Parts: sequence; structure tokens; C-alpha cells
Amino acid sequence: MRGFLIFLPALLLAQTPAPSTKSTAAKSTTAAKSTTAPSSATAPPAAAGMTDDQKTIYALGLSISESIAPFNLSPAELELMKKGMADAAAGKPALDLKVQGPKIPMLATARSKAAGKAYLDKAAAQPGAVRLPTGVIYREERAGTGASPKPTDTVRVNYRGTFPDRREFDSSYSRNMPYVTPLTNVIPCWTDGVQKMKAGGKAMLVCPSDRAYGDTGGQGMPPGATLVFDIELLAINPPATK
Repeated sequence: MRGFLIFLPALLLAQTPAPSTKSTAAKSTTAAKSTTAPSSATAPPAAAGMTDDQKTIYALGLSISESIAPFNLSPAELELMKKGMADAAAGKPALDLKVQGPKIPMLATARSKAAGKAYLDKAAAQPGAVRLPTGVIYREERAGTGASPKPTDTVRVNYRGTFPDRREFDSSYSRNMPYVTPLTNVIPCWTDGVQKMKAGGKAMLVCPSDRAYGDTGGQGMPPGATLVFDIELLAINPPATK
């Protein structure tokens, strides 16, 4: 079990967005994760009879489940993973973790990108959706008026960022504070999509990993992640606030 526990914190750090008060779209910021572990007041009924230690162990299972989500394991693969944990706990692993372990991040990235491609194709087939030359999926949800921003412009927006399963990782709405940024300081997906919007408009962007954080991830994002943003363009080149 020791080898797995040594690996687990690194996996959790790689797959779980870190808290932040800044935008995930910015190149130099860290994503905020909005999901939290259930409190005792909202714990599922099955937890009512658990001791505090048992609840913590149960929470460990929830954390592991979140950390392995990018692998998209089948039921058979999940059972195989459970067997690996049981064999490690018994001190009888069937293979050397030092040999196979380095391949784990590569598998996570490959599975994440495959699932992302399927989601992108599905999103592109939705009414009103447009696949831009860069691969970004753009769908206007509310038309704006006036001119569209240029790549050199600064914009004020409200946005919500989620993974394809719609788990939220960042939101200006939750902070009750619109985000102001130059379009030169955001992930390429935003630069691609926001340029098509007009003030007062709202759109959804589906960002392939190569227009977001790529195969290496970073800024709290897992490697190869496809991201979804719901964006409202409030203003272009807004006046500076004091």
C-alpha cells in the first residue's frame, strides 16, 4: 500500500484544481475549485452511523474517485484497480510500481483527450454551434450589440468554467465580481472565442486541450483537459476603476 499512498498525493495534486480568487482563463493564475467535501449536516444517510474516523476514510474514497476521474475507468478496470490496492495492502503486488507507475500520467492524459474529443464532436453537432479553425467550439446564446473586441483589447466579463461533466472549477459569479483582462493574457480559447462576441452577448466556448492547458496541464488543470466556459461579455475596454 505504501507505494500507492506515495503516488496518491501527487495524483491528487495533478488532477484537483487549487483554490484561487483569480480567473482560470488567465495564463498566470490558478484555477479555483468550487466543489467541497460534504459537511456532517449534508452527509448522505449512510454516513449517519459512522465514527469520525470512518467518515474520513470514506472521504478518502471520494478523493480517490475524483482523482481517477480522468481515466474514465470501465467497471472491469475499476475492479482491476481495486485488486491492485488489495495486493499492495497484502504486500504481494503482481508487478513493480517503479516500472509501470511512470505510465500512469500518460494513460490519464490519453484517456482525458479521447473523452474530450468525443465531447467536442458532440458539442459541435448542437444547433447554432460553430467549430472555429482552431478547433474551439463556439455557440452564441445571446446576441450582443456593437463592435467585437480585438485581440489587443481589454474586456470585462462574467463567466463560469466547468469540465465536460459540468463540474464547476471557477466562476466570477460565485465571487460576485466580473473579471477584467486583456485578451492577450488569457488562454488561447478565450482569445479565439471572445473576439466573436459583442457587448451584452453571451456564448459558450468548448476548449480543446491544445487551446487551454495542453498535455502538461498546469494552473491546477489536469493534463489533456477539455474545458467549457459560459461567458457574458459585459464591456470592451471598460474605464479603469479607482
